[in-house]
Amino acid sequence: MKPTIRIEYCPKCGWMLRAAYMAQELLTTFTDDVYGITLQPSEISGRYTIYVDNELVFDRKREGRFPEIKELKQLVRNKVNPEKFLGHSDSK
Repeated sequence: MKPTIRIEYCPKCGWMLRAAYMAQELLTTFTDDVYGITLQPSEISGRYTIYVDNELVFDRKREGRFPEIKELKQLVRNKVNPEKFLGHSDSK
């Protein structure tokens, strides 16, 4: 079964649009590689975490920042299809 990505975001912080943008970018890039993406409003203030099949791949609090979309695509690719070439997102 294809993996599911979950983006948990703080609705009180107004991060729903950021989560939706990142979900759209990931769905566009990984159309054939993922089952889907779930946006989950967090009950914990300030949370912005991204999981692939319940495995944490990015935590805003731990990193002290939001992920760049290029970085996020690489992190997700490494879990869902390590052989996939990401084009300009793989360029240095």
